[in-house]
Amino acid sequence: MAKAPLRALPSVDRVLGLAAAAALVERFGRSEAVDAIRAALAEARAAGGALPGAADVAAMARDALERRHRDALRPLFNLTGTVLHTNLGRALLAEAAIEAAVAAMRDAAALEFDLETGRRGERDGHLREILCELTGAEDATLVNNNAAAVLIALNTLGQGREAIVSRGELIEIGGAFRMPDIMARAGVRLVEVGTTNRTHPGDYRTALGPETGLVLKVHTSNYRIEGFTAEVAGAALAAIAREGGVPLLNDLGSGTLLNLSRWGLKREPTVREAVEEGADLVTFSGDKLLGGPQAGFIVGRKDLIAAINRNPMKRALRVDKVRIAALAATLKLYRDPDRLAKRLPTLALLSRKVVEIEALARRVEPHLAAALPAGFGVALCECRSQIGSGALPLDTLPSAGLRITAPRGRDLDALSAAFRALPRPVIGYVRDGALVLDLRCLTDEAGFIANLSALRAPHGLA
Repeated sequence: MAKAPLRALPSVDRVLGLAAAAALVERFGRSEAVDAIRAALAEARAAGGALPGAADVAAMARDALERRHRDALRPLFNLTGTVLHTNLGRALLAEAAIEAAVAAMRDAAALEFDLETGRRGERDGHLREILCELTGAEDATLVNNNAAAVLIALNTLGQGREAIVSRGELIEIGGAFRMPDIMARAGVRLVEVGTTNRTHPGDYRTALGPETGLVLKVHTSNYRIEGFTAEVAGAALAAIAREGGVPLLNDLGSGTLLNLSRWGLKREPTVREAVEEGADLVTFSGDKLLGGPQAGFIVGRKDLIAAINRNPMKRALRVDKVRIAALAATLKLYRDPDRLAKRLPTLALLSRKVVEIEALARRVEPHLAAALPAGFGVALCECRSQIGSGALPLDTLPSAGLRITAPRGRDLDALSAAFRALPRPVIGYVRDGALVLDLRCLTDEAGFIANLSALRAPHGLA
C-alpha cells in the first residue's frame, strides 16, 4: 500500500467489480458483502496512513464476514485432560448415534405414532424396552437432563410433603445448582438426617412420619468424604423406606450401565445394582459415563413411572426426536459389551492406553515445535487425565502430552489465546509456567497437525 489522499480510496463499485468481491456476494449475499466493503473503507479512512487498494478492501471485507459468520459452537480439540468436559459438550457420540440423529433430522419419523395400530403412540416408548432390558427395571421414562429427572421425580412423589436425605448427600453440581434448591423448586420440604460425614439407619427411621413423601439417596459422584464416615447402603435404605411405606428415589448422577472395572476404571455403582437393591426409582444421566446425548433417565416401579408421565412438567421437559434417535442407537451398543470400547467414544478415550498416547505425543512434538516461533519450547510430559462431569472425582488416568514454554517476556495467556484462535481451536491448560496439551482425547492427528500452520498467521504468535 502507498500513501495517498483519501480520495484515492477505491469506490464500493470498483471493489464489487473484482472476482474476490463477486465470490463474497455469492457466499454471503449482496447486502452483507456491500455492508462489509463499506465498513472496510470506513475503517481505512479512520486509520489514516497507507490506504488499501481494491483487492485489499475485498480481503478486509472477507475477513470481517468470515469472523461474523464463524460459529462459536464449532469443533475444537479438547486437550484439557478432562474427557467428559461439561463446558466442552461432555460425551462424544458414537457413529451409530450420529447416523440415527441425522436420519431423524432429514425425514418425518414415527415419534408419537404407533405404526402397528395407526394410532397415537408415546415418544418414550422408543427407549422403554431397551432401558428396562439393560437396567432390570419394570418401566422407564426420560426427560432432558438428570437435574430435570430428579426435579420431576421429587415433585411427583413428594410435592407438599417431606423428603428425607442424608446431610452428607446434599450435593452441589456444576453452575452452583444445589440439591436443596432443586428440592425446594420441586415443592418438597427438605428433612436432613445424620451429619456431614456419618449417617445411620436410625437417623432415617427417626425422621419418618406421616408427612414423609419419600426418602432420597444421592450418589456423591463429584466429591468424596473419607476418614471417619458412615452411610446407609442402598439395600438397607430401601428396606427402611418400605417400613415407612414411602418410596426410595436413588439419584446416581452420572450413572453407568456396566461395571467400569472391566476396562481398567474404578468401579461405580450400576443402575441395575440400584434397581436390584430395591430403589423404587433410579435417576441417571445420558451424556456422562453412558456416552450418549444429554438426557435424564428415570427407571423403576411401573406405577411411579406412570405418575411421573402424568405430571404436567413432563411435557415441558420432554426430549425431541433427534435425541431419542441418538439415545436409542447408543443404548443398543450396550447389548454387545465386548465391542463397546471400540464403538463408544467416551469409553474408548477413558480406556486408552498410556503407551498409545505417549507414541502420539512423540509424533506430534516435532510438528508443534516447527509451528511455533523461535524461543518457544516443546517437551513431552506426563499428564493425569480426569473423567470429568463429576464422575470419580479423585481418580485420574495416566496420560501423556506436550508442555509448551514461552520465552521471557511472552505471556502464557496470549499463548493460550493464540491456540484458541486457530481455525479449529485448541484448548489446553496452564500449569507450572507452561501451556500443557494432554493428548488423551486427540484422535484426529493429521487434522491437528494441519491446524497448527495457522499459529504463525497474523492473529497467531508471529
